[in-house]
Amino acid sequence: MGYSTVGCIVTLTLSLLGMPLAAAAQPSAKVARIGYLLGTTREHEPYVEGFLEGMRALGYVEGQNLVMEYRYAAGQYERFPALAAELVRLPVDVLLAVITPAALALKHATTTIPIVMVSVGDPVGSGLVASLARPGGNITGLASLSPELVGKQLEFLKEALPTVSRVAVLWNPANPANALTLPEVDVAAQRLGVQLHRVEARSPEAFDRAFAAMTSAHAGALLVLGDSIFLQHRRRLAELATTSHLLTMHQVRPLVEAGGLMSYAASAPDLQRRAATYVDKILKGAKPADLPVEQPTKFELIINLKTAQALGITFPPSLLVLADEVIR
Repeated sequence: MGYSTVGCIVTLTLSLLGMPLAAAAQPSAKVARIGYLLGTTREHEPYVEGFLEGMRALGYVEGQNLVMEYRYAAGQYERFPALAAELVRLPVDVLLAVITPAALALKHATTTIPIVMVSVGDPVGSGLVASLARPGGNITGLASLSPELVGKQLEFLKEALPTVSRVAVLWNPANPANALTLPEVDVAAQRLGVQLHRVEARSPEAFDRAFAAMTSAHAGALLVLGDSIFLQHRRRLAELATTSHLLTMHQVRPLVEAGGLMSYAASAPDLQRRAATYVDKILKGAKPADLPVEQPTKFELIINLKTAQALGITFPPSLLVLADEVIR
């Protein structure tokens, strides 16, 4: 066997032996670990799939390079601090919060782990960020309300029932976002010549009493502010509203799917998908403080004609034309 032949054999052998070492030296794909704090229970949460769709579009797949850690408050806001602390201890790479109380709990739990807000009403007013353009700190993401949103909701109610003069407002005092929204409701009501009747509900046990108060106040319509308790118990709310013969306007689509009359709000699936973009940027090294908070760009008017029929009302064609979806 010639020298050149032996040399080739030795070289080939060394190459083969070196292959596993070279492969082992290559960094494996990092698994992203995401903590998601939600206000409902798992079976009542309609939005998570939108976020997962957004992550898949960016190359993240559960069970491969993505691990999701969910914590659900089940409408019990007092559970948020403990659940937030639990997620921080895991630990995770990025935290997500779908409503204001969840985001505040995460903010108090950590100043180092990046937090992405998915659907927070007024992040500046609630103290989550310094400003939309320059959030500062470890929090950024998406706001869910624009200043004109509540005004449009009351306008649509007025268009559906031009004779309405008293509108009940169902809100949860435990939700800081609700308290921040009420002044905007007052301004819109004054402009439209509508008298408001505020009704509180901190738990589903308060629903019956709340609707009795609406009936006593002779309300002809109901504006339901966005809240996890209302979302989780949406079917009960829809039944009570229909029984009380109240036209309802909601801030989340699932309440209309459950039997509410209509909703006008930012598209929650769109916000969830956009939240995935924030997470991806942060995983690739971006700092939350450098990522401006974005406001909604896509809004949806959803109308439930089945509920309208049960209430004995007929929607004006001008309103039906504007609807993004009509449930028949």
